[in-house]
Amino acid sequence: MNLRLDLYTLQVFLAVLEEGSITAAATREHIAPSALSKRLSELERVLDVPLFQRHARGVEPTSAARALARRARTLLHQTQDLADEIRDYSAGLRGRVRVAANLSSIAQFLPMELRRFLLQHPHVQIDLEESVSAGVTRAVADNAADIGVYTQSDDENGLDIFPYHRDVMALVAPAGHPLSGREHVAFADTLDYDHVGMHRGSAANYLFTREAASMNRSLRLRFQVTSYDALVSMVRADLGIGIVPAKALSVYACDELCVIPLTDAWARRQLKLCVRSNESLSGAVRLLLDHLIAEAATQQ
Repeated sequence: MNLRLDLYTLQVFLAVLEEGSITAAATREHIAPSALSKRLSELERVLDVPLFQRHARGVEPTSAARALARRARTLLHQTQDLADEIRDYSAGLRGRVRVAANLSSIAQFLPMELRRFLLQHPHVQIDLEESVSAGVTRAVADNAADIGVYTQSDDENGLDIFPYHRDVMALVAPAGHPLSGREHVAFADTLDYDHVGMHRGSAANYLFTREAASMNRSLRLRFQVTSYDALVSMVRADLGIGIVPAKALSVYACDELCVIPLTDAWARRQLKLCVRSNESLSGAVRLLLDHLIAEAATQQ
């Protein structure tokens, strides 16, 4: 079979997969829905495999579509790298790195480390997207990101893993709270009180719920938020206590709050870096990966 695939068809195919709708993908790619649908049908004919199951609410990708998406992202990314490298000689740019990172790493470590990297390599462009840890490893595996920063994920297959920083979890409590006078506190002692926690799906939510269950207790989550600044604000309003990475608190106003280290062993978490296994890294990706590994090593 003479297999012919063009890059634009792969691009609109990915748009349909990511949007879940031919109409939405057509709007995103500035193409008529009928023209996009025709390209999809031709792609399915050439590959001799169905890529989407069509239904009233949109389309659902098949397993073949997900496999094609991983390769298509790799091909389009490499093509973009090549175009950027050639086109940007005049502008001075020398590469682009896509980073997916969890909130903990962004709140504590990445900003200053990325700043130092960009001072050394001003011609590298970095795209940073926040995600929960499971989403980080998935993004790297699916070639939606080049480097991932995360704490815990059940899906590390096909990834090369490197140690990054360790973070230490601490309790944040309002002044006058029954726990506020302690120098240290065990997680078990917090379970008698209302918590302000992170949203469902976050690594912190999973960790605290698991640890409470291991003691045949439950976590009294009164509120759930999506950021540390929101959590600190809720605690300041005396709506509960919270557990956050200690270093993340340095950017928030905590003067009237009590920050108490947790004594539990799991409260000292290992953050990790990941890239796809068996894939040659571009020069810019390798530079940034080596930089982040070195930065973490100096603070061990």
